[in-house]
Amino acid sequence: MKLKLYIDPDIVAMMAAEVAAGELAVTAAMREAGTGLKTAWRTQITGAGLGRRLANSIRNQNFPRSGESLDAAALVWSQAPVIVGAHDTGPLIRSKNGFWLAIPLPAAGKSLRGGAGSRPANGSAAVASACASSIAARDRAFWWRKDG
Repeated sequence: MKLKLYIDPDIVAMMAAEVAAGELAVTAAMREAGTGLKTAWRTQITGAGLGRRLANSIRNQNFPRSGESLDAAALVWSQAPVIVGAHDTGPLIRSKNGFWLAIPLPAAGKSLRGGAGSRPANGSAAVASACASSIAARDRAFWWRKDG
């Protein structure tokens, strides 16, 4: 007596198809997770008012770069890690050469060169008077005394 067993469809082909489907699913999930994390991080940065340029420093890379794999991965990083880290940890901010750290607000007005705001480092009399009026008004700028 002879016994023959035929499996239709082929198990090896079925398993190869399942592995290919798994590779496709894992790779697609990692690409979506990496893109979602990058988008969420960029949204948090712009929502905190830190600007579009800092938000655009967030990058992501998917591995493998082409094709599919069961070991797919996504790497999300910042090209400005010191700046992002400073806003994350909240380090002490000090002035370099002065006794006071001046942070002019929009009410202090524009600088003579059309910049965003007055800066004492410009050395111009108009900027110095704007900062002096800011001190007098106390609603135009915040001033912190430098420690040590």
